[in-house]
Amino acid sequence: MTLPALRFQHLVVRYGATPVLQDLNLTVQAGECLALVGLNGAGKTSLIKCLLDFIRPDGGSIAILGQPHQQPASRAPLGYLPESFKPPYYLKGGEFIRYCLRLQGLDYDTAAVLDMLAALDLPATALDQTVGQYSKGMTQKLGLAACLLARKRLYVLDEPMSGLDPKAHALLRRQLAALRDQGSTLFLTSHNLADVELLCDRLAILHAGQIRFCGTPQECRSQYGADTLEQAFLGCIA
Repeated sequence: MTLPALRFQHLVVRYGATPVLQDLNLTVQAGECLALVGLNGAGKTSLIKCLLDFIRPDGGSIAILGQPHQQPASRAPLGYLPESFKPPYYLKGGEFIRYCLRLQGLDYDTAAVLDMLAALDLPATALDQTVGQYSKGMTQKLGLAACLLARKRLYVLDEPMSGLDPKAHALLRRQLAALRDQGSTLFLTSHNLADVELLCDRLAILHAGQIRFCGTPQECRSQYGADTLEQAFLGCIA
């Protein structure tokens, strides 16, 4: 029996007296692409911070490929890109990628790096520029390149399309679809329901601290009697 990639059970998070996540349950199956969707402040990033052990839940449990998430070894198969990605401004792009790969115990393969940059529409000259010279879109592409070059079983991506121009947006969607087809699991947050429709096997709608819906885009539209996923989302959180 294949273990789920991620399992959140009865998760509770409070900031002081303010509840953020309330008895949340969610399972991400191995090899699927699941999008976590919700309004700003719904708790999406808090959920990811719990997963990565950046904050401690007030209740419940999280398992990564069957292992408790507090164990550092459980996070070894996981690649992560935060929503607000800010690499050291003084490093050159190539230095940053080399450093990230070294942390994973991986060699710097020049051909693989150049291929990944091309796949994300980041010029090879960016490797010799300091990150402080990058635009927001270039910075996002660098973070994505470093993350995807690690070749993980599970990717956790918080708003991965942020700051990308239309070409890079489409190219990244192609890269993520290829990773899923190769067997990697993708758990991402997104405000773009068109991306969710095109890329994701399932979506989970987080609202008022709980998962209000989890299923395929088609199931979501059907459940809420909507023609579009956007209309279904509005129906779900009403």
